Order: sequence, then C-alpha cells, then structure tokens
Amino acid sequence: MTTPAQQPHLTRIAVATDFSPPAATAADRAARLAHEHGAGLSLLHVISSGWIEELRTWLGEDTQWKDRLTAQTLDRLQAEAARLAQAGGREVAPVLLEGNPVQALATAVLEQQADLLAVGARGSNPLHHLLVGTTAERLLRKVSCPLLVVRQAATLAYRRVLVPLDFSPWSGHAVALARRVAPDAHLVLMHNFGIPFEEKLRFAGVDDATLIHYRERARAEARQRLQDFVLENRLAEHAYSLSLTEGDAPQHILTQASGRGCDLIVIGKHGRQAAEELLLGSVTKHVVAEAGCDVLVSTAHAG
Repeated sequence: MTTPAQQPHLTRIAVATDFSPPAATAADRAARLAHEHGAGLSLLHVISSGWIEELRTWLGEDTQWKDRLTAQTLDRLQAEAARLAQAGGREVAPVLLEGNPVQALATAVLEQQADLLAVGARGSNPLHHLLVGTTAERLLRKVSCPLLVVRQAATLAYRRVLVPLDFSPWSGHAVALARRVAPDAHLVLMHNFGIPFEEKLRFAGVDDATLIHYRERARAEARQRLQDFVLENRLAEHAYSLSLTEGDAPQHILTQASGRGCDLIVIGKHGRQAAEELLLGSVTKHVVAEAGCDVLVSTAHAG
C-alpha cells in the first residue's frame, strides 16, 4: 500500500476582527487551529482610512480624537488577544492596522507569511449574503494565503471535510490544504458530473435511451477519475469516502456537506472555467455565501 504523503503543519495563522460576535467565533477557531498545529497567531484589526476621513470632516484636523480612537481600539484589541491567549494557552500577537481594510489585511498576511487568514461570517445579519460575498470575494482577489470563512463555534477540531473536485489543477491543491489544516479529519471527495452538451443533444433529437446510456457512461468515467485521483494523491483507504452527484453543482455541495455532517468545506478559488487570476469561480462564490458550515478557499495557483 502507498504511504500517504505527510503535509506540513501550519506555522502562522492570522485572524481578522471587527470585535463583532461573528469575528469572535472566527478568532476562537483560529486559536484552536493554532493550538492544534503549534502555530503562531496574529489578531488583526483595521481602522478604516475611509472612516477616519469621514470623522475628520466632522471633528476637524485636531488629532486628539484620532489618538483617543486609536488608543481605545488598541485596548480592545489587546483585551481580545488576552482572552484568546488564556483560552488557547498560546501567545496571541495583536496587530493594529490603518488603511483600506482589504488591502491592509492582504499586506499584513503577506508580511507575516501567514499560512491562513480566518474571517467571520455575518450569519445573523439580514444582509449577510451581500456582506459575506463581497468581503470574501475582495479578500480572495488580494490575499496570498487560504481564506477561512468561519460560521460555526469551534467546539471541536474539524472532523469531517467535504472537498468538491472538478479535476482542474486546483483540485489537488484543495485536497492538500484539507489534509494540512485538518490532518485527522475524514475527507469526503465529491465530484459532480454531467452529460456534455445534454441540452443540445436533446434539441438534436437524441432519444432518452441514448441519453441514459451517455449518463451511465459519464458516471462510470467520473467514478474512475475519482479513483485515479485518490491514487495520485496517495490517500489512505480509511481516510476518505467518495461521492458522485449529477446536476446543480453548488446545491449538491451544500446538500452533501449538510447530509454527511461535514464541519468544513475546502474548495479551490477557481474551477475549470477560470480565465484569469482576478476571477472567482461561480461555484466557489455560491458556496462561500451559502454554506452552513465553515468554508476554506485555497488560493494556490494552478500548475
């Protein structure tokens, strides 16, 4: 039997906070991951330069209000870092930034060589679809490390991880990332297949019996590709299970994650159709916005 390749531990984790309850949930998960991996943890907060400029129009050029704001924000950040350190038993570095929030976070994780950036999802906000989608998309265009969108309380280590595969170059990166972040978790490797040009075939008058034949052939080919993928990635037999679905890929991903009790989805930034680095795959975008569990997006380049 082939021995699975060992994935390196995380060494530096960053988490962004705006001091909201969802951000605290993300910070708790980041602290748990730091404890599990023996990694350093940085707690990042950005004072928005746009907000500062807006306050300046009301409060004038006197810098005393800005100094007080900075001092109060730093106190809150240090208090949150102390809470995390006490809970996780590891030192937490508070980092106060100023500027455009997305750009400031992207620069900070690059300078710190973070292996992962965690952010909270605003699931309790009626506008969470807009907020999560926009924030995650902007961060994914900028950050150099994987992005973890946290929704669930970090009561346990990740135990069951869904990894959707389309056999694009990003699929291998997603599996490697899942094994790195959650080395003891069971992986559910999912592939959603379909008949190429099915609607055009129907329009051309292809009968149902022929379409059924094509569908079964596509299913068999997809199953074989999954098995080949497992061999190529040297996964131990007990460490994974396979799932084949057909139809609406984003919905099947969400259904599989819920139905199989997954606490994490790991997905590539792009799918097979990605044309340029700035694009975020439509399936990934949907999963990040709609999943009920945590979602980890690999930002690794294909190749």
